[in-house]
Amino acid sequence: MTPQDHQAIHEALERARREGRPCVLATVISTRGSTPRKAGARMVVDPELGLTGTVGGGCGEGEVVEAAYRVLETGRPERVPVDLTEDLLSWSPAVCGGVMDVFVEKVSAASGER
Repeated sequence: MTPQDHQAIHEALERARREGRPCVLATVISTRGSTPRKAGARMVVDPELGLTGTVGGGCGEGEVVEAAYRVLETGRPERVPVDLTEDLLSWSPAVCGGVMDVFVEKVSAASGER
């Protein structure tokens, strides 16, 4: 992640905290093979303002966003495995060939703590 990416993530989390809104932080914790992002990439899912940052885009990021909304409801963090290996039934050329694990956690609006 670039310094600008880190700054954007920090600002999104801070804004949600200031406005009293819980949000979710998704962090790539491991990768195997070819993936669009590497360990340390982050994304904020804010139910009102949408996404800041990325964990890779496409269908894999969609799985992470779905998990983020579950985590918002339950408050329980999740580890989301994202399989980007080729699906023989897929017509999409956007298959990287790797696998990554993304840790998805709720960030409290009251304290800014997880």
